[in-house]
Formats: sequence, C-alpha cells, structure tokens
Amino acid sequence: MITICKTLRLQDADVCQGLLSEQAPIIAHDLRSISFTGQTATKLCDVLLGLCQPPAVNKFTVTFPKTPPAHPKKFQSTGKAPFQVAHFSDVHIDHSYAPGADSQCSKPICCRNYADKTGPIAHPAGPFGSFHCDTPPKLAESMLRAVPVTSQFSIFTGDVVEAAVWLVDQKEVTSNLRSFNHQMQSILRSPVYPVIGNEATPINAFPRNTTTSAPSMQWIFDIQSQGWAPWIKSAGAYQVAHQSGSYAVIAKGTNLRIISLNDIYWYKDNFWLYDSDNLHPDPNGVIAFAIDQLQAAEDAGQRAWIIAHMPPGGTDTLRDQSNYFGQVIQRYHNTIAAQFYGHTHFDQFAIAYSDYTNRTAENAVSVGLIAPSLTPRSGQPAFKLYDVDPDTYEIMDAKVYLSNVSDPSFQQNPTWQLYYSARDTYGPLVGLSSTGSLSPAFWHKVTEAFEANDAAFMTYQAFTTRGVSVTSCDSNCKANTICGLRALRAEDNCGQSTPGFHFAKRDSEIIHADSCGGVHIGHVLSRVPRDMPDSQHADLRRALVEIIPQ
Repeated sequence: MITICKTLRLQDADVCQGLLSEQAPIIAHDLRSISFTGQTATKLCDVLLGLCQPPAVNKFTVTFPKTPPAHPKKFQSTGKAPFQVAHFSDVHIDHSYAPGADSQCSKPICCRNYADKTGPIAHPAGPFGSFHCDTPPKLAESMLRAVPVTSQFSIFTGDVVEAAVWLVDQKEVTSNLRSFNHQMQSILRSPVYPVIGNEATPINAFPRNTTTSAPSMQWIFDIQSQGWAPWIKSAGAYQVAHQSGSYAVIAKGTNLRIISLNDIYWYKDNFWLYDSDNLHPDPNGVIAFAIDQLQAAEDAGQRAWIIAHMPPGGTDTLRDQSNYFGQVIQRYHNTIAAQFYGHTHFDQFAIAYSDYTNRTAENAVSVGLIAPSLTPRSGQPAFKLYDVDPDTYEIMDAKVYLSNVSDPSFQQNPTWQLYYSARDTYGPLVGLSSTGSLSPAFWHKVTEAFEANDAAFMTYQAFTTRGVSVTSCDSNCKANTICGLRALRAEDNCGQSTPGFHFAKRDSEIIHADSCGGVHIGHVLSRVPRDMPDSQHADLRRALVEIIPQ
C-alpha cells in the first residue's frame, strides 16, 4: 500500500510512509476480523473508497429509566439580562509552525520547515498564521485574550493537535494537550468546559473497550482528567478517566447541567469500529452515559446542554449511533436547551425533529450549533459568543468574532471584531420577536427563508468560511445544503458517498477543504478510484479484497 501511494504520487513519499505505517495495520486487523460480504465490510468500503453507500440503520430501541413526565417542567424567561458564553473549537495548534516557511506546499499542511522542501519560498508564512496552515501558538493566545472577561464560562468543542498526522506520536499529543490546557487556564478568567476531539495516535483511533487486542487510549483520558480538573472538579475528572472521556458538570453559578460526550466512538473515520460483524449499538457506553445524565437533569428540574466534538448528523457519522442518539434527543428534548459541536471547521447549525418525514417548525425539537474553527486552513479564524437566557438557558443570540488574516495589521497584532449577529441577520427574515429565543423552530424558519431567498442563502454560505473561498451553489447544491441543516440525524442529511476525497485538491487561492482530523488512509485510497471509469470500480474492490489482507 505504501508503494502504491508513492508510485501513484497520492501524497508525498514521507506522508505515504508515515500515514500508512500507522493506519494500515488497523485496517488489516479489521479485514481479518470480518466477513467481506457483511455489513461492516460495506461500511468500511464506504469510508475507505466511497464506492459503497452506507447500509440501512440497524433497528434498535433505546431503553430509558423513566417514561416522559405527563406534565414536563416549563422553563419560562422572566426577562432578566442574558449572560455570555464563549464557544471556540478546532484550534489545531502547530508547535512546529515556522514563520517564513512556505504557506503553499505539496503536503497536507504547510508553514513548516520540511526537509524535502526545494526551490524558493513563494508564499512565506506570517508570524500569526496563514491560510493552508494550522494555528501558531501566538494566534491561539490572541484568540483566548479576545474572549470577553464578562463571559460566565466557555465551551471548547475539541481538536488541539495539528494536521501533520503522519508525524504525530503519543509524545507530541501529550505535550500539545497539556500545553493548551495550561494556556486556557492561565489566560481565561472563568471556567472552560471542554470535550475530547480527534486527538489520538493514530489519528481518530479510539478502540472500543470490547476490542481486547487494541492499544489503550486511557492515557488521553488521564491527561484530560488531570488537565480539566480545575474546571470540572473531582467528580467530573473521575468521569473523564472512567467514562472514556465523557463527563457532566453543573456550570458554575447556574442550574445548567453541561454534558460532555466523547462521540468519536460514532465517527466513520475511527477505523477501530470496523473489526466486528456484530452490532455494537453503544460503543463504550457513551449513549448510556448521556441518558443517565439527562435523566438526572430532568429529575432535578435542570436544563442541559450537550457538548461534543462531532455533529451527530454529518455524513461522517455512523448512522446507527446517530439514530440511537436521536432517540435520546427525542426523549429528553424538553430538558435539552441546546447542543454545541465543532469538527466541521464551518459556522453551521443542524436541527433535530420529532418526525423527520415531516420536517416543520412545529416538529423541530432541538438544534445543534456548530462553531467555526480557529485554524486558518478552513477560513478566517473565529469563535462564537452566545447570549444566554438565565432562566431557560436558551440561546438569545449567537455572535461570531473573527480576525482577518488578509488584513495588513494581522501579522503584527490580530484584532478580533464582530462579524455578524445571528439575531440581527436572520431575525428579520422570520419575524423574530424581541423576546424570542433562537429556538429550533426559529432555525427551521431560517431554512425556509433560505429556500425562498437566494441572497439570504448565499449570506449563510459566506458565513460558513467567514467569507473565504465562497463558491457558487446551484439549485441542487442549495437543496442538499438545506437538507443537511435539517438533519441532526445522519441518515437524513441527503449525503451520498462518491469515489474520491478531495483532500489534496486545494483552491488555488486559499483553503484546504479537508476533514477535521487531517488526512488518513481513506483519503489516500479514495484518490485511486476518483478518476477511474465506473466500470473499473468493481475490479478495484475485488483487487483490494485480495491484496490488503496479505
């Protein structure tokens, strides 16, 4: 496989060597453990090659400790002034970032002094960051100092490690996690409630606890248990260490239970999830943990926020686990005030419904707000600031603040300015009242406004990357995008698997269009069939079945 990668120049030779040496053994383990004609093989074909569509959801009914109360508690606002919460995500800090190195290169991530670099440097990296590159520590510090001191607390929805994943090892991950924990603790003046992201070695590789032959990722949970303890206290730290990175905590000064879930156990690119033909409905008990905490919140008359790294409705989420978690959302939607995610690097939202066959404002029961990234490889570096009702813990406004990489002053001293307010931008489109929250029904009405108003839709499209590399979107593109906004459940997002992952295809001007966790073996393999005639795809599948297990 390394030879194929190098011969076909799917990536640079060092990337082929490092990446496949780490990840191919997991794929080999999977293929030795499953039937080539089974459902798991189809899922693996989907994620590795894009040549198979995800199979139908395996029916599974989630059980709950109690039935919904006949008269659920009503959370009503008394009109008090909102408090502020900051939300940042996907910082991807590169401690090997080298100002002056080339910001446009042949690697998946640039702005480093690579040993095989030849020729003059045409696009030198600036000290505070450049497009095509991950975040220098100075930019992360600048962002943290821009978080208003009036924020009651912050949420961080994961991903600390940079995307040169063919070079990342346990020592680097350990150092990077500890460094950013210290940076947050030393700069921010209020608590931070974080989540586990894709950081593992190899990337995304969190084995199920039912896979006895796999290496343990307990070292990550132990690092974060210790590093997060000042904010989540001893009980939360104990849960991180013993619940595979998940925990729950009552936010300081509130009646709000924050439930942090490690949902990388639902991630398609976690290749340890494909080593069994048996159904594992709840890897490592993440869904069960969410149920326990939501039931505790309901019993105590609390509101809850769910925070996790990966939005459960994305095309890179396993449909089974997304469906089962969707059942949890349905059951506890009265308790869940909002959900918060990162991972996509885009400024987005996604809505959950009580009836996905009839997606209306009346059926909208929950919404996931997805934060833009700090890393400039996916757009302008940004974070969100929420206005939160202190009685209902619903979101009254979501404001995005960014620093413009193209501004002449950015490389001397980045400034963070309000980019837009969701209330001011979208409220007039749907007639939002002065006291109304940004509820699930509100967000559904916003999607209806997008359907009727091309200009409003293109405004949203520009917001996703903070105005960077905004592309045109025809009627099919628009319909699929809106379908995705109406899908906090993966089976309903209208996404279709296609051969080829366009990781290495970058816009000639600005950004990488890549996945959150960086390049992996699927991105390499999928470049083989991307340009092949459809008639040869079956031959490729047969060849891989014969070659890879050897």
